[in-house]
Amino acid sequence: MKAKNRDQSLSDSRELDGSYDQLTDSIEDDFELSTVCHRPESMDKLEELTKFTKKELQVLYRGFKNECPSGVVNEDNFKTIYSQFFPQGDSSMYAHFLFEAFDTNKNGSVSFEDFVFGLSIILRGTINDRLNWAFNLYDLNKDGCITKEEMLDIMKSIYDMMGKCTYPTMQEDAPLEHVESFFQKMDQNKDGVVTIEEFIESCKKDENIMQSMQLFDNVI
Repeated sequence: MKAKNRDQSLSDSRELDGSYDQLTDSIEDDFELSTVCHRPESMDKLEELTKFTKKELQVLYRGFKNECPSGVVNEDNFKTIYSQFFPQGDSSMYAHFLFEAFDTNKNGSVSFEDFVFGLSIILRGTINDRLNWAFNLYDLNKDGCITKEEMLDIMKSIYDMMGKCTYPTMQEDAPLEHVESFFQKMDQNKDGVVTIEEFIESCKKDENIMQSMQLFDNVI
């Protein structure tokens, strides 16, 4: 039974990264199994559950496995990987918030499934899907609404990530001004919090937000 599970695990992994080779030595098989602590779902299952094709999933898995040989990524590793894309600033806090959004099981790690499920929504989801995902990112304590403090925490992390070398140079109070402006538009009943309904409705009315979402349509 164990041998069957072992063979299936190797088969699923190779199907994902497109690297299946019948001549692979058994020693390499043992090494691969010993270093990988999480096996992703089968290719067909992931293709069914996401909006990615089999080829796209293989490309994503190769990249994921290259950065995370164990099959999962913890928050520290996630921050390290993310920081490579924003060397001019400090992306650690935004990466923390992003990790929390991807870690849907709240177990302190992000698997390949977690990664592609989130990415599928961000890149291929409907406008409502994407806005729901964004709301979840801003709703830091997951109580179903966004406070001005939560929005400010996210906005500060974005400004920190972009760095001090932007042009034109951003002022220190820019995040607060940005939040004040957004919150005034979104908090329609002026009760001090933004609900998912208010968030989605306000974003749909903002032309800049809608255009920025369309930029993701053909990323992969």
